[in-house]
Amino acid sequence: MNVTQDLSILSLVWNASAVVQFVMVLLLAVSFLSWYFIFRKIFTTRLAKGQTEQFERDFWSGSDLNSLYQSAVNHRHSTGSLERIFESGFREFAKLKTQRAGDPSAMVDGARRAMRATYQREMDSLESHLSFLASVGSVSPYVGLLGTVWGIMHAFRGLANVSQATLAAVAPGIAEALVATAIGLFAAIPAVVAYNRFSHDVDRLAVRFESFMEEFSNILQRQAHLR
Repeated sequence: MNVTQDLSILSLVWNASAVVQFVMVLLLAVSFLSWYFIFRKIFTTRLAKGQTEQFERDFWSGSDLNSLYQSAVNHRHSTGSLERIFESGFREFAKLKTQRAGDPSAMVDGARRAMRATYQREMDSLESHLSFLASVGSVSPYVGLLGTVWGIMHAFRGLANVSQATLAAVAPGIAEALVATAIGLFAAIPAVVAYNRFSHDVDRLAVRFESFMEEFSNILQRQAHLR
């Protein structure tokens, strides 16, 4: 009963060496932070996909471009990424059209550049914190391994003061060292899974944004020749 109590997880963590404890605390803090970002990204990616689908339905339903633009301007704080891309492109196109300067190709190119700049800003926002999840997924196992190696070294150094080396003498030290590896894997696995999933979702949104910019540029090209 005493052996079981001495080898419990809490007892191992409490009695671990200072270096191993530091590694465990660091990994737990990183794990909690990665879970916070995971839940945030779940919400933001779902919201982005929903807003994108809604705007695509409104855009291709035959609504007037001016009405869509005014709606985007009036609800700027609640619009989605795709709607902001549309807003920036149409604003630049309308400005160049009222100036009546330059050829239609220049007007469309200006709108395309404006949309591309907004597209980059939106992608930076959607990809935020993904690099942190990637770092956690790739580095956490090695940090846990560092704690494990140090714990095993500490356990074997303790044998120098023991006249007879037994498994019972080194078992607590090895066990506490392996806890560091377990915590490292606990931090890394969800981060890797989440990173792969969110990267896939962001890439799909990026493809939809780029397809829309090309199709919208074609529409603006036709309107430019009607001025």
